[in-house]
Amino acid sequence: MMSLPRMVVLMDPPERCNPKKDSTLAMVEAAQRRGWPVWCLLAGGLSLRDGVAQAAARPFRVDLTVRPWFELGAVETLSLGHGDLVLARRDPPFDVEYLHDTHLLEVAEVAGALVVNRPQALRDLNEKLATQLFPALCPPTCVSRDASVLKAFVAQHGDCVGKILDAMGGRSIFRLGPTDPNLNVILETLTDDGQRLALVQRFLPDIVDGDKRVLVIDGEPAPWLLARLPQGDEFRGNLARGGRGEVRALGAAERAIVAELGPWLKARGLWFVGLDVIGDRLTEINVTSPTCVREIAAATGYDAAEALFERLELHMRERRGS
Repeated sequence: MMSLPRMVVLMDPPERCNPKKDSTLAMVEAAQRRGWPVWCLLAGGLSLRDGVAQAAARPFRVDLTVRPWFELGAVETLSLGHGDLVLARRDPPFDVEYLHDTHLLEVAEVAGALVVNRPQALRDLNEKLATQLFPALCPPTCVSRDASVLKAFVAQHGDCVGKILDAMGGRSIFRLGPTDPNLNVILETLTDDGQRLALVQRFLPDIVDGDKRVLVIDGEPAPWLLARLPQGDEFRGNLARGGRGEVRALGAAERAIVAELGPWLKARGLWFVGLDVIGDRLTEINVTSPTCVREIAAATGYDAAEALFERLELHMRERRGS
């Protein structure tokens, strides 16, 4: 077994995590099983000193069989560089402080650390806008700050969905129609009266069969996906909005999408990605903190966190020439 100095995971506070659902914790457990020392790094803990990226981090251990289920040691300052693995797993929104953290993580990367996912890719790819690099795979889409432009798109396509660009978990998603008496105010809200970009897409009726989360590990698809099905009068399938999860084998539509995107994701250092697919259409490329590892493992025994670490360890061995 390969021995590494440490893994540092940039994450949200552990006490906010649901240990039975959280994919970051599944990755921590996978690292522990391999004997990796793990450190917890929270927002605000990165700094730079004389060109060296530093992390105010705490030794971190997870054990779901006991209470409390995690243990944190005292804060120490770690210099990040050669041989280190840094998991960047903070949840959106992607604000200016998140942006600056990617700059500091890139300094660590230049010094030899493996940062997952790669900082430049985190900066470059907005999770909703990135789909538009592959428009043939997506539903008709319009992105604008101009409410009149978005309104004309709704008039053309009829039933639509509108989103802001930096939210997650189904927050601030609206269903729109050309005769909706609230259409103007919804578009004003989405664009903040013309001050920010908003995205509007044609509504996909296939949402009744689930908003499918497809995990992509080092460019290859996991064999199982989690379909998140809307419940009751809710059109959103997000688990955070009451959606019901149903694990399914990967289908032909999802495999075709990954076949096109996989090499592109891998080339950009995107080791762990969550694609959102409705019917046969791509709707999001999630790169900051993709989830659904626990649900798939519970239903099938397939552990995407283990699969990720197998790839990471192989890559790090190859980098070290061993």
